[in-house]
Amino acid sequence: MRRYARTVVAFALATSVVAGTAGWVSGDAQQALTGPPPGTAQWRADWALGAELPDPERSTAAEVAAFFAGLSAEERQLLVLRHPSVVGNLDGAPLELRYRANSLALIAADDPRYRSLAAPGRQILAFDPRGRGLVAEVFGDLRTAERVSVVVPGSDNDAGTFDRKVSAHGAPAGMARTLHEEAGPETAVIAWAGYTTPVGVGVDAATGRLAEAGAGRLTRFAEGLTADGLPEPAMFCHSYGSVVCGIAAHRLPATDLVVLGSPGMRADDVTGLRTKARVWAAKDPTDWIDDVPNVRFAGLGHGADPTDPAFGARRVPADEAQGHAGYFAPGTDSLRAFAAIARGTTTPEGATR
Repeated sequence: MRRYARTVVAFALATSVVAGTAGWVSGDAQQALTGPPPGTAQWRADWALGAELPDPERSTAAEVAAFFAGLSAEERQLLVLRHPSVVGNLDGAPLELRYRANSLALIAADDPRYRSLAAPGRQILAFDPRGRGLVAEVFGDLRTAERVSVVVPGSDNDAGTFDRKVSAHGAPAGMARTLHEEAGPETAVIAWAGYTTPVGVGVDAATGRLAEAGAGRLTRFAEGLTADGLPEPAMFCHSYGSVVCGIAAHRLPATDLVVLGSPGMRADDVTGLRTKARVWAAKDPTDWIDDVPNVRFAGLGHGADPTDPAFGARRVPADEAQGHAGYFAPGTDSLRAFAAIARGTTTPEGATR
C-alpha cells in the first residue's frame, strides 16, 4: 500500500510539473516512420542481376553484407544507379556505396530543405525524405577509424534541423562534428537522426512510443555497421535519444552507452538495461531536465535518473556545460570526457587518463 501511495504521489508530481512546464502543450503528435526504405517495391521487382535481391524489410544486415560481397563492382554500381534510395538506406551495404547512393538521392530530391546535405564532401550514410526527413552523416574516415561513435539526438531533430546554425552544438551534425574534432583523426563519429523524434515537449516526449520505433531502427543501423566490418560503436544519447538507447540497450551492439541530459532510460538501473556496454551519464547543473520528475506511471515518464548513484552508471563531469544543449560545446569538461570515451582512453573509474 505504501508503494502504491508513493507511486500516486510521484505521478501527481509529474502531472503538476508537466502542466506547469512552459511549452509542454506545444508538442504535436508524430507518426513514427517505420518499414523499409522508399523505392522498396521497385527493388523487390528488379531481376536485373538474374536473382532475387535481399529484402530490405526481412533480410538481416549480415545477409545484406554477404549479398554485396558476392557482387562484382559493376553489379554494385548498377544497383546504386537503379535504386539509390534503397542502397543508401540499406543497413549492411558497403558504406562507400551508401555515400554514392545518398548523393544521387539528394540530387534527385531537389528539395531546398536538404540542399546543404548535397554539398560536395559530405558523407551521408542515410537519407530518407519521407515525413520530416531522416539523415545520418559521417565525420572522419569511417572505413579506417579505429573507434566509431554514434550521436543519437533527442526531440525536435530531423533532416531539416540536422545542421542548423542556431545552437549548432545542440544539433546532430554539430554534436558529431565537435566530438570528432576533439577525439581526433583515428576516430569517426556518425550523427544519426534516423528516427522520428518528438516535436515540442508534448505527450510524445513523455511516452516511449516513438522511442520504441527508434530503438529498432538504431539497432539495425548499428548491426549494419558491424556487418560492414566496422568496429562496434560508442553511443552518445542526448535527451529523448537516451530513451531510445535505453530501450535498445539489450540488443544494441555497442562498447559504451553515454547518456546526457537524460529524462530516464526506461530502466531502474544499469542491470535493467541488460547490456554488456559500459554505461555513462552526464547532467550539467543548469539543465532544465533536472526539473522533470524521474517517474514512470501509466505509460508516462521514463523512470530513474541515470546520474543518480543508485542507477549505477559511471558519472561524466559536466560542470562546465550550459543548459540542455551545451554538452558538446568546445572547451567544456563534458566534451573532453566524451572525446576520451570515443577514443577508448578512459579508466574503469571514468576519469580520463
